[in-house]
Amino acid sequence: MPALPHDADAPPLATPAFIYDERGIRDRLALFDRIREISGVNLLYSIKAQPFAGILELIAPAVAGFSVSSLFEARLASGILNTLSHPVAAVHLTTPGLRAGEMPALGQQCTTVSFNSLEQCRRLLPALDASVPVGLRVNPRHSVIADARYDPCRAHSKLGIPLEDLKAALEEDAGLASRISGIHFHTQFGATDAGPLQAILQKLEEQLGTRLDALQWINLGGGYDPPAEAGALALGRVIRAFRERHALEVWMEPGQAIVGEAGSLLTTVVDCFERDGQAIAVLDTGVQHLPEVFEYQRAPPLKEHRSEGAHAVLLAGCSCLAGDLFGEYRFARPLSVGDRVTFERVGAYSLIKASWFNGYGLPSVYLRKPGGRMQHMKSYAYEDYHKQWST
Repeated sequence: MPALPHDADAPPLATPAFIYDERGIRDRLALFDRIREISGVNLLYSIKAQPFAGILELIAPAVAGFSVSSLFEARLASGILNTLSHPVAAVHLTTPGLRAGEMPALGQQCTTVSFNSLEQCRRLLPALDASVPVGLRVNPRHSVIADARYDPCRAHSKLGIPLEDLKAALEEDAGLASRISGIHFHTQFGATDAGPLQAILQKLEEQLGTRLDALQWINLGGGYDPPAEAGALALGRVIRAFRERHALEVWMEPGQAIVGEAGSLLTTVVDCFERDGQAIAVLDTGVQHLPEVFEYQRAPPLKEHRSEGAHAVLLAGCSCLAGDLFGEYRFARPLSVGDRVTFERVGAYSLIKASWFNGYGLPSVYLRKPGGRMQHMKSYAYEDYHKQWST
């Protein structure tokens, strides 16, 4: 039986393969550029969502730089920007995991460093070059995310300084206040409208008052995902009003919103059988390539799924982990060995989290050009596996 249909203009690819759609990425960048036009916000792409160099090179010309969370990310970001002779080349860092020995190097790689706690700031600030702009990550303690696994404002959060603690520290320590040029927060996840941001900004104004006017910049973090221009325009208007009220330079850090929808994972059925009345198809990929499927027990969208299909099939991964399962999907006909299926909207937090579990190679990476041509970007071989595990 022939393979299930997918893109007619795509040549046969060895699977598993991550495919990034260039037009999809450019469309999302254009939407965020509308936010920039309306609000004056500076855009940073958050490379933790997908740090593959070929994707960064595609995104870089459309943003002011990258946001990072570690020294390795900072080195990758600054290297890409320097290679491209980027006119702004901003690299903003914040992370709970700063290490004292890395501070001099971070000062060379980053244009801004935001400390995650007052304790971290007081301990490590002396090791950072005095010319590097310094910020503090704040926790507004205003949860807008229902799932606590994603919520930076959850109880006992490790992320950011409570506003009341920040206000007290700035009032008591003039030296600290003079060194801090901005604040950073990240409270959103998949926010499709401007309401959550507006609520957070109102809380900042209520808690910090004139302290906001003494700052030079504010970073709104990421997690904003307007589905269309109307949402982008509303978001832009909220940011513009806040920026004008306080005369601040404003930054934001979209990541998943840029690459998430544009990425898919093409995979091939390698075995089919029935167990306890359930049809099962084993794929040549597994949750080791889409770890959030297992982490959050979340079935990824499947291009070939038909809600009215007569044939229900449990798609299973190829590893020996019993829970390596993608979920049950429905098809117009039974699956057979050699059929291909495509998980969609998996462009973020997939390849960066993927592993070599069971010794299965990482998926190849392709970029689908606007005309439909597939550009091969990278494949992984036994030599890569051997190098990782060799002494």
